[in-house]
Amino acid sequence: MTGFMLAIDTTAGTSVALLSRGSVLAEVRYENGMKHAELVGNAIAEVFARVELEPRVVDLVAVGRGPALFTGLRVGIAAGVMFAEAVGARLVGVVSHDAIALETYSNRLDLVGQNLLVVTDARRGEVYWGLYQSPGANGVPVLLAGPGVGKHDEVTSQSATFGQYTEVTGGATAHWVARLAEAQLTAGLESDDVAALYLRAPDAVEPKPNQMFGKRVSG
Repeated sequence: MTGFMLAIDTTAGTSVALLSRGSVLAEVRYENGMKHAELVGNAIAEVFARVELEPRVVDLVAVGRGPALFTGLRVGIAAGVMFAEAVGARLVGVVSHDAIALETYSNRLDLVGQNLLVVTDARRGEVYWGLYQSPGANGVPVLLAGPGVGKHDEVTSQSATFGQYTEVTGGATAHWVARLAEAQLTAGLESDDVAALYLRAPDAVEPKPNQMFGKRVSG
């Protein structure tokens, strides 16, 4: 094991980070939420260029699984899968909202001991959400409810049944995807599951059998 980790998250913008034994060596973030496919390759190349290392040093790749919108989310996961296969690294997946919760609890010590509602934009007037309890001894935030998608008012009403909470918004970053992966690995809670969390059925569906299209023309 070399101790190098590459982390990728494209649930909001495009974010890539390279870490070695817990230290962030380089991180690239693009806030653009529409050009993941164009940006993720550049971001990966840039983190290695900054530290003048070859990709083959990486033995662990962590990807954010969402929840997020279909197009952006699949780009980051696909990039992580292809990179891991190319260099022979292990691949792990983390829930991006878990990473947001870990970042918030780490940077806002006043919130430790309180519940945290993480919400991100799901469009169509809805939000993706997850309700968390502050990390225990293993350093991993505890999921109380979710992940899910729904109207904001419905989500807050449901979350209130667990008691008081603080609501946070904002996207995940590769830095905190990596930090979460590290904590999960240490606690033996890591997951090889990199399936995308869309939380919605796809808009496109197969046509019904024998479905007629257009107007019938009499013969």
